[in-house]
Amino acid sequence: MYGLYDRDGVLRFVNSDKEACLDYAKLFELNSEHYCLMNLIASIDIENNINLDLNQEENNN
Repeated sequence: MYGLYDRDGVLRFVNSDKEACLDYAKLFELNSEHYCLMNLIASIDIENNINLDLNQEENNN
């Protein structure tokens, strides 16, 4: 799975095909200075970086 992020870090497009992401950038005339393409699966370390316990801390409000 690939994600195309704009220069502000906003995810603009997600697709399983790298070429589809690059085609999206081309369609909207984004040059490589205005986006970055990331392999989302390779950048996720499920075992160490994702915490599914949403109630870790008490709410003091």
